[in-house]
Amino acid sequence: MNLYSIRQTDTVSKCSARQIYTKAMNTPHSTPLLAPANAIKPGFAATAADFFPAVLAGLIAVLISYAGPMLLILRAAQSAKLTTAQTSSWIWAISIGSGLVGVWMSWRHKIPVICAWNTPGAALLVTGLATVPYHQAIGAYLVAAAAIWLIGITGIFEKLMAKIPKSLCAAMLAGILFRFGVDVFANARSEVAGAPWLVTAMFAAYLIFKRRSARYAIVLTLLSGVVLWSALGWGDSNQGQSIAVQLGLTMPVWTTPEFSLSAIISLGLPLALLCLTGQQVPGVAVMRAAGYEQAPTSKLVSATGFVSILLAPFGSHGVNLAAITAAICTGPEAHQQAEKRWVAGVACGGFYLLIGSFAGSLTALFLHLPHALVTTVAGLALLGAIQNGLVNAMQETTEREAALITFIVTASNISLLGLGSACWGIVLGVISYYLLRVKAK
Repeated sequence: MNLYSIRQTDTVSKCSARQIYTKAMNTPHSTPLLAPANAIKPGFAATAADFFPAVLAGLIAVLISYAGPMLLILRAAQSAKLTTAQTSSWIWAISIGSGLVGVWMSWRHKIPVICAWNTPGAALLVTGLATVPYHQAIGAYLVAAAAIWLIGITGIFEKLMAKIPKSLCAAMLAGILFRFGVDVFANARSEVAGAPWLVTAMFAAYLIFKRRSARYAIVLTLLSGVVLWSALGWGDSNQGQSIAVQLGLTMPVWTTPEFSLSAIISLGLPLALLCLTGQQVPGVAVMRAAGYEQAPTSKLVSATGFVSILLAPFGSHGVNLAAITAAICTGPEAHQQAEKRWVAGVACGGFYLLIGSFAGSLTALFLHLPHALVTTVAGLALLGAIQNGLVNAMQETTEREAALITFIVTASNISLLGLGSACWGIVLGVISYYLLRVKAK
């Protein structure tokens, strides 16, 4: 029995199109379905309800991105003494870039492609931009983006990663992020009125939310901190000042790049390496773990590199595949059917485009938040990344000492010959790895 014969029954007038479709699917038939398309197509309400979890997953991914990692951008901008317009342009560029790649690639390949900005790179820039002129930093951004693009289009992504032990990459990532975790508890010694209480309350809230709903822990912790700050004034060093946030579209600011060898070595190369090892590789791993083994890896990497080149003069330090937030949109939480989860990628990209268009308003709001609140949320949001970095760094017994050296040097925040600690960490780590490896043999 097929759908055509079902429609000939007397009960068809009492059945909705969706009921007919369900009945046909559950009825054995040997002939093709002959019903018109409009007879079996679910209505708008049914379609919206079907894709609502995917859209919600995309929204949650964006909120988590802005709740934690975006705060690193503000810290880096403050260390570089950027203007509010330049900071807004930076946030606009990384948001628009993440949105464009996510929407286009998700729609084209029908897989959930979740993008974000280079979070470990932003952590590097907190100290890196303090010593490198901004025009030269933009030049370093361009070099890093071009390197990512070339690696993508040439297909040597996996080959390049094979040259550097994964344990050393993980150790470098953990070393860069380590001080942000330490800052959470260092805030407890702050002399700003109420700051220790704010940090303590937020940490307690984080533990509670993490236990009950790990997915929303960072967003809820941020909201808790904002409520405490607004209601009690905890951690506010400028009490009594009103907050004026005007909603308006952001105008990107062009910065002409300058190319400096020292800036390229101290910022450009570490940014590219952090992007590849700390974002692109985990991002691809998350997609494959979710069942998308056939994801066009080279195309995705080259797309993020190309967009990063276009947006670098406006402040973008790099757009890449997301890892942590990608897990939200690629799993069954987004949709039970894997072939429909691409909607989460489109939704995530759409929210990026929407929020990025009003980056100036978002920047003004976050700049009014207390320092203790910002650093606490950023540190708590990075605990998972620090943990994964340390675990992965120590997995291989023969690589542990080299990984430990990489971690310590990177976390030391040293600067020698114009090169930052991230660069020295991976250099000394690789040297130690190969020397100790030869000795072991």
